[in-house]
Amino acid sequence: MLRGLTTVRFHASDLSAAKRWYTELLGVEPYFERPGYVEFRIGDYRHELGLVDSAFVQNLGKHGGAGAGPSGAVVYWHVDDVHAAVERASGLGAEINETVREFGEGFVGASVLDPFGNVLGLMQNQHYLEVLATRTTEAVPHGAQG
Repeated sequence: MLRGLTTVRFHASDLSAAKRWYTELLGVEPYFERPGYVEFRIGDYRHELGLVDSAFVQNLGKHGGAGAGPSGAVVYWHVDDVHAAVERASGLGAEINETVREFGEGFVGASVLDPFGNVLGLMQNQHYLEVLATRTTEAVPHGAQG
């Protein structure tokens, strides 16, 4: 039924600020934009990270997410170095949500709250690397954009 990550959507009450923040964090410009929405393609599999203006979503909390606290499911993105990724995000204004911890052998993760109240999960994931290693001609170069 669930075959893989396609798009992760975050909400932001200030879409322009969210676009700038994620452009700086990711080091790439959005590949798709329309009024109220921007989308980045990121990572080895070119997963999509979408940012939507909170004005288009009902029942939002103070940061523009569902409810009063952090919003949405925690989606962990594979990173090469969790400590460095947390430090980079924190340096750009994110708050620590979950400190770096080992989930099991080969799985180290943490999460931060972006300046817009969304939970951004970061993980060194052994399984991800094993799957990536099996891909040869299909693999997209690290950091490639679509």
